[in-house]
Amino acid sequence: MAGYQPKKRKMTAEINVVPYIDVMLVLLIIFMATAPFVTQGVDVDLQKTSTATPAQELAGDTDSSFIIIEIDRDGNLGLSVNDEEVQRGLSLQDVIVRVKAERSIKPDSPVAVGGDAATPYADVVLLLDELS
Repeated sequence: MAGYQPKKRKMTAEINVVPYIDVMLVLLIIFMATAPFVTQGVDVDLQKTSTATPAQELAGDTDSSFIIIEIDRDGNLGLSVNDEEVQRGLSLQDVIVRVKAERSIKPDSPVAVGGDAATPYADVVLLLDELS
């Protein structure tokens, strides 16, 4: 047995991927568990002023007509044309019809949309979409 030599093993360089798979599965579980808690939305910081600009100044010319649409926090609409008293409790379609009728007479009439600070921004966007 003096001439016995053990077999030489060839060294192989392999990466053990089992720990990487374990880490990836843990990350997948974490992302799946936290995904429902992520809310998507747009933060809107509405302007706060101490003095409001009168609608007549927004209109520029006192001879031209101007239209003011108001939205409260509950989505109720109000409409005022040419400094008349605000009509409240109108539906969206009523407001659209009145604005289009007024703008067909005087196409240069500016339209001002005012919303309460607590008004959902989606209501304002819906109104602007319908007006355009």
